[in-house]
Amino acid sequence: MYKRILLKISGEAIADKEHAQTLNTDKLHLIAKEIKNLHDLGAEVAVVIGAGNIWRGKFAPKLGIDAAEADYMGMIGTIINSVALASTLKANGVGAYAMSAIQVDPVTIPFDADKAKELLDAGNVIVFGGGTGKPFFTTDTAATLRAIQIDADVICMAKYGVDGVFTSDPRVDKDAKLLKHITYQEVLDKKLEVMDLSAIELIKDKDIEIRVFNMSDPKNIEKVVKGENIGTIVSRG
Repeated sequence: MYKRILLKISGEAIADKEHAQTLNTDKLHLIAKEIKNLHDLGAEVAVVIGAGNIWRGKFAPKLGIDAAEADYMGMIGTIINSVALASTLKANGVGAYAMSAIQVDPVTIPFDADKAKELLDAGNVIVFGGGTGKPFFTTDTAATLRAIQIDADVICMAKYGVDGVFTSDPRVDKDAKLLKHITYQEVLDKKLEVMDLSAIELIKDKDIEIRVFNMSDPKNIEKVVKGENIGTIVSRG
């Protein structure tokens, strides 16, 4: 079983698409309960959450918004989501803190790697918001950076409708094959869609695994953390 994990989830995972709302309370509680299960098993859990339910940078050019400003808007969106998830975790009986690279008093605490590890050691869940605090970096890069900074054993990349990493896009190629175990160098060489290649460059020499799996069934998070052979394992090799 992995001891310290960094769970990366998308903003869309907590969106209410049926009612065109930013947040879906049922989805938030479902994810919070799955994280609580990990916590009860003894895992130390940190989370990085995207902001696709709030803001998409691709709209920036159409609105005349500067690229850097658009990225900051996305970072603010991740802070909103991190506070929502941390609050839902607390409502489910789990100590949780929203920690942000961009200071937003009083709802978040400033990012500090040592403080984050201290809180994790004490049994709290940390939800990281604000990305890296700098424009032009994605939440993939933020997740990789935070995983390195907190000495995580694994990054759990939760996908929706995709079972792992394939040789090609399974939605358009019926012959696409699921790759059960690949190396970081193979991801870079073949430009496989695991996460941003700049994020892979950060982690390629680290002893941290990435587990890519389908989160359509939220219980898959627990299966991955227990070491079950689902999805794709990406490692240094």
